[in-house]
Amino acid sequence: MAIELGLYTLGIVALAISVILLACLDYQPLREYVYKWIVMRPIPGKGGAFPIIGNALQFKVNAGEFFNQMIEGTNEFRHLPLAKVWVGPVPFLILYHAENIEVILSTSRHNDKSFSYKFLEPWLGTGLLTSTGEKWRGRRKMLTPTFHFSILSDFLEVMNEQAEVLLEKLKNHAGGEAFDCFSLITLCALDIICETAMGRNIYAQSNSDSEYVRSVYKMSDIITRRQRMPWFWPDWIYNLLGEGKEHQKRLRILHSFTESVIKERAERMAGVDSDSESDHGKKKRRAFLDMLLKSTDDEGNYLSHEDIREEVDTFMFEGHDTTAASMNWALYLIGSHPDVQKKLQQELQEVFGLSDRHVTTEDMKKLRYLECVIKETLRIFPSVPLFARSIGEDCQMNGFKVPKGVNAVIIPYALHRDPRYFPDPEEFRPERFLPENSVGRHPYAYIPFSAGPRNCIGQRFAMMEEKVILATVLRHFSVEALQGRQEVQPLGELILRPEKGIWIKLVSHVTISSLSLNAANVNVFRRLRREPRREHTVQKTSFPHR
Repeated sequence: MAIELGLYTLGIVALAISVILLACLDYQPLREYVYKWIVMRPIPGKGGAFPIIGNALQFKVNAGEFFNQMIEGTNEFRHLPLAKVWVGPVPFLILYHAENIEVILSTSRHNDKSFSYKFLEPWLGTGLLTSTGEKWRGRRKMLTPTFHFSILSDFLEVMNEQAEVLLEKLKNHAGGEAFDCFSLITLCALDIICETAMGRNIYAQSNSDSEYVRSVYKMSDIITRRQRMPWFWPDWIYNLLGEGKEHQKRLRILHSFTESVIKERAERMAGVDSDSESDHGKKKRRAFLDMLLKSTDDEGNYLSHEDIREEVDTFMFEGHDTTAASMNWALYLIGSHPDVQKKLQQELQEVFGLSDRHVTTEDMKKLRYLECVIKETLRIFPSVPLFARSIGEDCQMNGFKVPKGVNAVIIPYALHRDPRYFPDPEEFRPERFLPENSVGRHPYAYIPFSAGPRNCIGQRFAMMEEKVILATVLRHFSVEALQGRQEVQPLGELILRPEKGIWIKLVSHVTISSLSLNAANVNVFRRLRREPRREHTVQKTSFPHR
């Protein structure tokens, strides 16, 4: 503890020295800092902020404790329209009310991401997530067509195939002891995003110890740690530390893998039309990478390989952890609420019967209650618990002046618990998202994928993947969650994860593939094949007794 406190103090001192040196070299940063300090004084906030170091000495070092501290703060200030906190010399506006969040997200004037996103740039460059201004607008315009539903439906085959691999892994646990499902679901999501983004199956579910897989997870942890520790912000300090050196090592692994895939795919496309048939007579699968290699801007210019790497790495970063976390939280909540699970099983039985066929686009339209379950899961446990924007111009918010350049931190985890829009907010009620129950709700009261011009471009992809995986799992198993709400303890890092995993038990269901075709059931099998709808609706599903 003494060592940790010593490093903490040294870090704060180093940060203060950096700010003072910068101020000596350039008067402008110091003038802006003093101006913001004076203008923002009327805004309520956490006490004990000192010049230059702000509230930094009050922050918990442990990630779980830091997240709890943040949520306790939003609960404390719930009755206030907004609050502020100083992280070192940088002011952050804390937003958790829909009316104030609308001011920021509804306009392109505050489109730019907060400075804290710059710590993602060594990995992601200035792709869709981190770019600003004209570059962001151009990239968004160029990439939006690649997320059209007609193109996303091509990825269903990959999702279904990887769901089958997951199913085999889960069968090893059915009827046995409790197990932590978090890593299994996450590796499945990683396989899906790798194959859909890059056209490369990395077999993460079979080889979770690969250098690339380890680097993806390690890099996310490194970035999260640096974002919340101001003394790691100056590059000249960070690059001297062991963590900075580890950061560089993981970057080399991640970039070299992506670059090799881009080069290989580009060479293949140069020789063969990517939409032609493969050697096996099947139409070749498209990947986001293929579309990026063909994309052009308004002047007809193709993206460079570096530009493409930025977007592919961004897809990888944003496209697996978020959906994996949501699916894990969904299984936890479903397994904790037998009544919800029963309704889900009834819906799945109506759509699929005892068949274990792949999920289709038509099926997904019918899985309305499952969609409500996913949405309610994202309300209680939003995959991205907070995100930030830079205030693009001076503005008024609830009578307070907010100067240009201030960082606004939007906290969906707190926003989604506003009792004005979600009575009894800690209760899991998927019916909240039935159309008739959503009428009149503030459009910015629920933002798991952000909102406005800079909302998440991949939200359709995420919803499709979650429906496929959850439908596949729940058609084969009943789930029983073994932890109470306090035991799962959300960890608010880049992604909202459970600190101690998601521990569940599984009970297998009967499907056509699990029927042993002996004389006793062969006639049942034939009837199911001949008259699926009528037979399916009379089947009963057993649920674990609690």
